[in-house]
Amino acid sequence: MSDAKKPVPVENFKAQSNYLRGPIPAELVDGNAFFGKASIQLLKHHGTYQQDNREERTAREGMKSLKNFSFMVRSRVPGGKLTAEQLLAEIDLGDELGNSTLRITSRQGLQLHGVPKHSLRESIRRINAIKLTTLAACGDVERNVMCCPAPHHGDAIHQQLQDLADSIAHHLRPRSPAYYEIWLKDDASGEEQLVSQAGPNGHSHSTDGAPPSPSADPVEPIYGPTYLPRKFKTAIGLPHDNCVDLYANDLGFMAVVENGQITGYNVLVGGGMGVTPANKLTYPAVAKRMAFIQPDQVLDVATAIVKVQRDFGNRTDRKLARMKYLIAEWGLPRFKAKVEEYYGRPLSDPHPADVTGFDDHMGWHEQGDGRWFYGLNIENGRILDTDSLRLKTALRVVCRQLKPGIRLTAHQSLLFTDLHPDQRSTLESILTDHNVPLTEQISAVRRWSMACVAWPTCGLAITESERALPGLLDQLEVELARLGLARDVFTLRMTGCPNGCARPYNCDIGLVGKAADRYTILIGGRLLGDRLNVVYRDLVPLHEIVPTLLPLFAFFKAARQPDETFGDFCHRQGLDELTRFASQYAVPAAT
Repeated sequence: MSDAKKPVPVENFKAQSNYLRGPIPAELVDGNAFFGKASIQLLKHHGTYQQDNREERTAREGMKSLKNFSFMVRSRVPGGKLTAEQLLAEIDLGDELGNSTLRITSRQGLQLHGVPKHSLRESIRRINAIKLTTLAACGDVERNVMCCPAPHHGDAIHQQLQDLADSIAHHLRPRSPAYYEIWLKDDASGEEQLVSQAGPNGHSHSTDGAPPSPSADPVEPIYGPTYLPRKFKTAIGLPHDNCVDLYANDLGFMAVVENGQITGYNVLVGGGMGVTPANKLTYPAVAKRMAFIQPDQVLDVATAIVKVQRDFGNRTDRKLARMKYLIAEWGLPRFKAKVEEYYGRPLSDPHPADVTGFDDHMGWHEQGDGRWFYGLNIENGRILDTDSLRLKTALRVVCRQLKPGIRLTAHQSLLFTDLHPDQRSTLESILTDHNVPLTEQISAVRRWSMACVAWPTCGLAITESERALPGLLDQLEVELARLGLARDVFTLRMTGCPNGCARPYNCDIGLVGKAADRYTILIGGRLLGDRLNVVYRDLVPLHEIVPTLLPLFAFFKAARQPDETFGDFCHRQGLDELTRFASQYAVPAAT
């Protein structure tokens, strides 16, 4: 990074913030419905985004419309593991302080939407009161750490993954007391509700092997006063079950299992989905396999990687600040050498193990301890009640009556866990009584799809996504059934802009908002998530998406190889051959 270039304004906001405080405390009580520019950026580290509902702005004759401000508040839930009581409390918060909905994110977290500024402090306090947190759910730090949510108690592997997710999340959390001072201080006593500095199991974490830093910051020993150049995402997964999309993350730990034991982890680095349309230098990337490490090396290697990104990531252009760009500039060998320098010793080459499968964990599964878990598909992660579907009410009844464990998935759905065999019919009855479709009643294409929030509240959204995808799937279901492809599994992901929050660049079909009501269609990724897709058509109107895809599915039906998936078929055929077939395809007449 050239010394001649000035850091972007966000870097100055962080540097001058006194460890994420900035003007937030004063602006929190200034009577306005919004925060200033510096606070908007700092608030992300506290777990909240200032948003503007563009459909509810107040028009003024001859003047700009008045913005309708509210806040999205995100809870960090490592591995997506929470209790029935915690889910109930979050649902209640949505009703009492938000827009009456709750949303499961594509990173196994929870989001409240429509929270007014005057309720922001109460919402964060109440989330902490149920032993969750919003700290580092957003911002230029380690975000929510993902891992496989399946509660398979017949082996110790899944519990080890969850324990590791908890440990990484705790170890890489921001240490500044600003969060507790601003949101959790008792106004009467002045005491702060501080979280223990010990690890999740009561033990402090080792830093053996990491060279001591003479300039270690006393407040933020890992991040320093300016934190990271950009967001940082970590996932932990398995070769036979890449349900967390390891290759889409800045940092991935792929467990290598031999004889029923985790012998170590392949370290993947440099994934990231974000793209900025106005900047041709930006692009999506899947991670690269860097090294194989022992389980007791994970925390220190993760710390070394974070510090390398901290010290060498781009702070002069936020659009080029993710770690994928640093690795592209340096090359993987140089990046690995710098990680080894920070870590203190060489790292082994990657193990041959790689991703081979993907399980969304929907439907009924035995846990291995005599109990069961059930995966319920929740369309686009949105928990709400409508005239035709009372999902929110059904979840309340399930949580109060059956008291299951809850796990959130990376596909925006949830698992009810620890259910006794005699509770299976009760669960299904509760869901059916509230018109909630069982997972078994949902089409394959709907089950394997997801969308980002997009319009009208996301400030980056160009067009619709969450509200548009269900109708598009209605059309696609009809065509797939007509072709005899209704049972085929492929991932379809839609975003309202190219920033890629729903991971549209490594799936079978990506639909990325490019202009109002127009989308880029990408094809040729795959369920395993280890390959990028490519642009097939650009600026396609929403109503033309299904007709544009239809020739590809017809070609797939006619020329696929045995057991070949749609994404692999498109990748094998290539754009030229797909385009040639589509140009000669006659769309069947409507019946």
